[in-house]
Amino acid sequence: MVSGLPWQAGIVLGVTGYAAVRYGLGWCMSTFGGPVGQTLGTTLADGTYAPIAWLLLGACWLAALISFLDNRRRRHLLGMQTGLGALGALDWRTFEMLMRDTFRQQGYSVRETSMGGNDGGVDLILHKDGRITLVRCRQWRTRLVDVKLVCEMYGLMFHHHANAVKIIAIGHYTDDAQRFVNGKPIELICGNELLAMVHGSRR
Repeated sequence: MVSGLPWQAGIVLGVTGYAAVRYGLGWCMSTFGGPVGQTLGTTLADGTYAPIAWLLLGACWLAALISFLDNRRRRHLLGMQTGLGALGALDWRTFEMLMRDTFRQQGYSVRETSMGGNDGGVDLILHKDGRITLVRCRQWRTRLVDVKLVCEMYGLMFHHHANAVKIIAIGHYTDDAQRFVNGKPIELICGNELLAMVHGSRR
């Protein structure tokens, strides 16, 4: 979607799309389309399809506006997270959205799963450099993340043919959970490491 691109790209796409439909398409048909193409090109050149060009321009610029506002909201949300207490005060949806935006700032392509439906415990799916990483977000303030959840994510990694797993928690992990990840492509993120990750995405 255009709204997922930087807002500047939406502006450029809108202008390019308008010019292509309003002027370029008719010229191509007239030049390369033979007798039939010349007839169609004349029809296009007389402005018959101008409303479509304006509609395309408006749609792209609307998407650019959405992207611009989303970028401002993301920066505001990231700027508010000054400590673990602030993270813990977020509701789980906002916490997951913050993680989504943090990973996007790190250059990942992010697909959400839990907000749009049940994907078996996977909250985010990251794509970068041909690798797939599954993310689970746990906003528990007092409970420790146990080895059962870590094992579940390890199994889902194979089910989704992913390359790695990241589990994010405001709290901490049990000793069993930390021992289980040794030698496995599973990253347990929590505490100050989580805060540093969020702060680093502001840059």
